[in-house]
Parts: sequence; C-alpha cells; structure tokens
Amino acid sequence: MTGFRGAALAAALLACGATGALAQQPLKIGLITSLSGPEGVLGAEIRDAFNLGLKERGGMLGGVKVEVVLGDDQTKPDVARQLADKMMDSDRVKIITGPIFSNVLLGIAKPVLDNGLVLVSANAGPSELAGKQCHRNFFSATWQNDNAPEAMGAWVQAQGVKRVYLMAPNYPAGKDKLAGFKRYFKGEIAGEVYTQFGQLDYAAEISQLRAAKPDGVFVFYPGGMGINFVKQYQQAGLLSQIKLFGEMSVFDQTVLPAIGEMALGGRSAMFWTPSMDNPTNRKFVEAFERDYKREPSPYAAQAYDAVALLDAALTATGGKAEAAVLSPALEKAKFESVRGAFRFNANHFPIQDWYAVEVVKDARGRITTALREKIFSDHGDVYGKDCVMR
Repeated sequence: MTGFRGAALAAALLACGATGALAQQPLKIGLITSLSGPEGVLGAEIRDAFNLGLKERGGMLGGVKVEVVLGDDQTKPDVARQLADKMMDSDRVKIITGPIFSNVLLGIAKPVLDNGLVLVSANAGPSELAGKQCHRNFFSATWQNDNAPEAMGAWVQAQGVKRVYLMAPNYPAGKDKLAGFKRYFKGEIAGEVYTQFGQLDYAAEISQLRAAKPDGVFVFYPGGMGINFVKQYQQAGLLSQIKLFGEMSVFDQTVLPAIGEMALGGRSAMFWTPSMDNPTNRKFVEAFERDYKREPSPYAAQAYDAVALLDAALTATGGKAEAAVLSPALEKAKFESVRGAFRFNANHFPIQDWYAVEVVKDARGRITTALREKIFSDHGDVYGKDCVMR
C-alpha cells in the first residue's frame, strides 16, 4: 500500500507539473501584414507599434506572456491564406491581426473565423465585414473603409467645390473609399477612375484627369502608390492648378518624408494625428519616436490601440483567449485610446470623431499633419444596419 500511495503521489505531482507547464505556455498571436515591396513601410508601422505596445506591458497581455508569430503577406491574399493556415494548424495561434489591405483581410477572414479564432483588424475595414458578413469574432480597432472619405466628402462639399475627379486602386477598399466620398459630396463627379492595384505609373490617368478640368481631385493611394501619384501629379504641373484632396493614407507619415514640401497645404481627413493632446497619445508618440527614430503614422496608432484593446479584454477574461469568452470581453472593453473617445458599434466597428487635417511643417521642420476642424462627431458606418451577427 505504501508503494502504491508513493506511486500515486508521484503521478499526481507529475500531473500538477504538467498542468503548471501547460498554464505557463505563451499566448500566441498571429500578426499577418505587408512587410515587403513598395507597401512594406505600412506593415512596418503595424509591426513596430504592436511590438511597442507589448514591450510597455512587459510582453504580456491580460497577465499572460505573449508570443507574436509574424508573417509577410506580400500584399497577396493567397500568401496571407497560407500564412493563416500555418499559424492556425502548426503554430496554434489563438488570435490573428495585422492585414493592411482589404483584399488580404477578406482572403483570411472566413477560414480564421470558421476555425473559431478571434480576428482583430489593425487597419483594413472592408464594407463586407461591417454589413452582411459581420461576425461575432471579428473586431476592427481602426475604422470602416468609407469613413475617412465620407468625412473628406463632407468637408469638400462645405468648401463649395463643384466638380471633383475621383481615383483609387481597383480592389475592395478602393471601391469603398470612393463610395464613401460620393455619399457626402453632392457636387458633380467629373470622372471616376480605378487603376490597377500596386500601379506606380499614372501618366495616362493624369493626362485624362487634366482633360476633364475638375475643380479638385480626390484620391486614395496608400504607401508607394501614393508617393508616386503625388510626385507625378506635381511633375505634371497640376498641384498648383487642381486642388488635391486625399483620405488619410495619401498624406500620412509613411509617405510625407518621400513627398516632401510639395505636400504642404494638402488636405485630408483623419481620426488621429501625432499632435492629438491627450496623455495616452503623448506617451505613445514619445515612445515610438524614441524607439524607432521616426514619427508614427495612423497605421502605428491603430496597431498600438489594438494592443490596448486586447490587453483590456484579456484582463477581463483572466488571460483566456478562446473566442467564446474573449469576444464578449472585446465588445465591453474599456481602454485609453490614442485617439480619445472610442467605442464599438453593434457591428464591431468603431464609432469615433473625424477631423480635417492639413500638411504642415512642425517646430522641428518636419513635414507632418496638423488638426484643423472637427468634421464628424461619434461617426459610425452605414453598413451596420445590415449586420446580423453569426
């Protein structure tokens, strides 16, 4: 009996040790973003700000050690799908975040959500996931694609501009962006052109734009696409002739260093700028500039907020990341956002303020963005009415 009891005690201790070891396993989060090619600068913002948020929390979220599994989607939905499959099957991640582009996010959404994981957008906000394809386990820590263009459309309308020419890449976000602008701009659309995704030469399109003789042009071109478009627009002599309006990615910190002074006076709509005066934002901007030697962009601000959102929800669940407990916690999560007020609509997209911003030089001589006036308060999206959570 003594031998039996000793063996039983040893087995119990081994079981406790195994349970303890299992409890100490890190929470794995898959970060899929664009890290190569002309758009790699955007993914670098997501990666660096996400890592900064984790670093400030000692590498833990909700009291649980976190391991980030990083993957470069190369802006290709099929590559992102392969990464997501590997992360779910081999790496055993519990949460996936990070895609920049809407076609990439849509390429992984169904398999990730069908597998019961939580998917948190740190950038893309396709209309599909805000409306009929909304899902209880999908959350956007950013905005819905139409929102910034809606704000810019309302602002351009208020300036009395009569005829506007529209341009965007031909992919889901491009179509959402132009739809958002048209929803609030009531003047004449002088032309609506969709260019190839990733296109870098706009000579033919700029020639067509010139011939249309609009009062202004509204464009959505993130990353390398935006840098090339603005430079070629200026080289064509149009920057001083036809007003250039953009949504936030056209005049943000990922493109302004390359565009330089020709961007000064440019107007766009944003939910955030580095100059926002609240304690969380001041701390974020200072830490990001200290660690990465550059001014953060909206992409970075979003990823930093995504970490804070996840931390708040995981704290409420005691570190449990299963969707059944994490998703309800995300819906109710309260955290200090760099943008100020933040809350979720019923479709898990933010309701937030939007501002007109201007490209300026700051006190240090850097080309940056400065807040001008508020355009929308507590602004949501139009697709939520079609959302029935699955």
